[in-house]
Amino acid sequence: MHRIKRIRKRRIIRLTIQLFAWVGVALLYYFGFSLLFDTPAEHRMRLSTDKLREEYEAMSQRYDSLEMILDNITARDQSVFRSLFEANPYDMESEQSEDRLALYEQNITKSKRELAADLKNEIDVMQKKAADLEASWRRIKELGDGLGDKSRNIPSIQPVLNKQLTLLTAGYGTIMNPFYRTLRSHQGVDYAMAEGSSVFATADGTVREVSDKNSTMGKTIVIDHGNGYRTSYSHLLSTLVRRGQKVQRGDVIALSGNSGLSLAPHLHYEVRYNDLRVDPIHYFFMELSPDEYQRIVRIAQSGMQSFD
Repeated sequence: MHRIKRIRKRRIIRLTIQLFAWVGVALLYYFGFSLLFDTPAEHRMRLSTDKLREEYEAMSQRYDSLEMILDNITARDQSVFRSLFEANPYDMESEQSEDRLALYEQNITKSKRELAADLKNEIDVMQKKAADLEASWRRIKELGDGLGDKSRNIPSIQPVLNKQLTLLTAGYGTIMNPFYRTLRSHQGVDYAMAEGSSVFATADGTVREVSDKNSTMGKTIVIDHGNGYRTSYSHLLSTLVRRGQKVQRGDVIALSGNSGLSLAPHLHYEVRYNDLRVDPIHYFFMELSPDEYQRIVRIAQSGMQSFD
């Protein structure tokens, strides 16, 4: 009996050892198979990963190529701009980014109490500005109401379609003349645009001059708006009005061109008040928001040269 128990015990031990051995062999086989061969699911995932990696590498190469092309185009355009205008291109985005970065660096070191105090001061300043603006608006409204129908005789829109504010190439003031390469007084604004673009009357009035003479200003229209205001439109391709004709704000009076002493197709636009030429930028108030007005002022002050 005792011997039978020993034999049974040995069998159990032997079976246990064999079981562990088979489990070990199975595990080794599984891991070895996994290292050498893929399951169908793993094979599909590996193929998908390889394909994605190839697409990513191709897109990275394409991106690098496009970035290089874009940099070359930007460098070329800046070079052309400098050669043509003898000035650096105006970059409002970088200016605003620098301002935001400077403000962030200034505020990052302040405590919560200091930031709260700064915010309160800013709110106080904004409230004062709001009150001043409201008072100014009331004064302007009173003046506008007093003008009545005469307000239609004040130049108040741009003479061309320029909703994106991208056509203005030269402002009012002393800037580079393209023919003499010297600083000269430019008493109007220039809009670079394709020949044949519509030119609009900027206020109601009467056409006083329609010049087709071969002068430096080329074909020109002068409109008398009354109230001391006159506007002129020069370097035109063709005129669509006649002397003595009544026009209203927004009427198409001409097609832009490149006549006269002109570097490229453009419109030269002037505003005169009591026979003095004034900055036309300040007479676009009917169609520009405050932000757009600030932007077009910066564009006009960006150091570009005239086209005439």
